[in-house]
Amino acid sequence: MSVRTAVESRALSTLMGLPTKAQQALTRRALVLDGQTLAPDLQLMLLLQRLARTGDLAGEGVRRGRAAMRENAVLVGGRQPIGSVRDLDVAGLPARLYVPSRPSGSGLLIFFHGGGFLYGDLVSHDAPCRVLAEESGVRVLSVEYRVGPEAAFPAAFDDAEAALRWAYEHADSLGADPDRIGVGGDSAGGNLAAWTAIAAARAGLPLAFQLLVYPCTDADRATDSLRLFGEGLYLTAESIASFNDIYLPRPEDRVDERMNLLDVALPEGLAPAYVATAGFDPLRDEGEAYARRMVEAGAEVELRRYVDQIHGFLNIVGVGRSSRAAVREIAAGLRAGLG
Repeated sequence: MSVRTAVESRALSTLMGLPTKAQQALTRRALVLDGQTLAPDLQLMLLLQRLARTGDLAGEGVRRGRAAMRENAVLVGGRQPIGSVRDLDVAGLPARLYVPSRPSGSGLLIFFHGGGFLYGDLVSHDAPCRVLAEESGVRVLSVEYRVGPEAAFPAAFDDAEAALRWAYEHADSLGADPDRIGVGGDSAGGNLAAWTAIAAARAGLPLAFQLLVYPCTDADRATDSLRLFGEGLYLTAESIASFNDIYLPRPEDRVDERMNLLDVALPEGLAPAYVATAGFDPLRDEGEAYARRMVEAGAEVELRRYVDQIHGFLNIVGVGRSSRAAVREIAAGLRAGLG
């Protein structure tokens, strides 16, 4: 962490750690949409981002957007304790194994980061993976899959399936029980995890759990949540359109079943799932629609909407209070599923 980033992180931590009434005084007026009230600490963070003209990745260009995402992740992630961390090569992909201080068993979550299929890596999601592992007692294997535009669709999906097969083959070296392996991810990574679970069920693999955090499930979205929350709340409609234009330039890719999970004929034997959505997220409705689709297909699903949160809250574990509390609850769901 650079000196400038360290100073900015300390300042942000101080402001987001203020008493709720002080935060409300700074933002002046609560943000209420769709019958939901945004968490005061997040409203203050978004105000600071607007004043600094940061936060929205749209229009940055892929290279600058990747750097911005990493920098933002460091700012809000903080330094999170973990039992041990080990870098690995998983099916030719960079990966990182997080082992909690007190493992609750031999479960393993294979985690795929978010970032619109263009951004994100092991660094951007280091802090939330640490918190998920340490709070749940479950080992987390974070996999850095190939992203676009350098690696065109469906490379990321091929990588996700390859990572799952590798984990089964190397379960002993990971300290994992092959019958206690799950997949998870946020946003684009949630899409990858959900698809990998479908592929596992079709192949008859014993996948034990899915952790889907505000997953994208519909490439042709036209939802109320996109209309309500598509501007000024970190992930914007403009950003989403930009991601699709870059990652899915061919019309045939946008209708592929892997990008449109709401239209997939879900197989029997789909792994139990914990689906977390954010109240102020453009992707909220499609994530919840997919949870209902899984229930209709016979899967066991726990759906939890964090009504006062925004897209990206999984990364906000080092500043503020509301997002970290939500992530700790998600970690409890992971513990129940794989611990």
